[in-house]
Amino acid sequence: MFPSDHVMRVRLLYKLIFRIHRALPGELRILGDNYARDEFKRHKNCNPAEARIFLMEWTNYAVNMAKQTKPLHQAKKKTVGKYLEPEMLDYMNDEQLVQLYELHKAASSDADGNSNKNLISNKKDSDTR
Repeated sequence: MFPSDHVMRVRLLYKLIFRIHRALPGELRILGDNYARDEFKRHKNCNPAEARIFLMEWTNYAVNMAKQTKPLHQAKKKTVGKYLEPEMLDYMNDEQLVQLYELHKAASSDADGNSNKNLISNKKDSDTR
C-alpha cells in the first residue's frame, strides 16, 4: 500500500494533466484525456518501482505539454508533441508497441480528417460515470 502523500501526488498530477489538455484542440484533448485516464487506471495497483517510473514519465509529459501549450510557444511553433526516436522502440515491450500503434492509428485518422466517433463516444461514456 502506498502512503497518503503518494496518493495525493498522483491525484495532483492526474488533475494537472487534464488541466493542461484543456489548451489542446478538441480532438487531441479527447484523445489525450482518454489515454491518460486509461493509463492511470492501468497503473493503479502497480509496484513501487513501476510507480516511480510512471510518475516521473507523466510528470515529464505534463511539463513538456505545459511548455507547448503556452500561448507564446503556440504562436511561434504551432506544434504539439515530440518526435519519438526509432531507437526508443527497442526498449518497449510488445504491449507498449501495440498501444503506441493504436495511439498512432487514432491520431492519424484524426489528422486525415476521418471522424473519431469512438473517441467522442468514449469521452461521453466516461463523462457520465
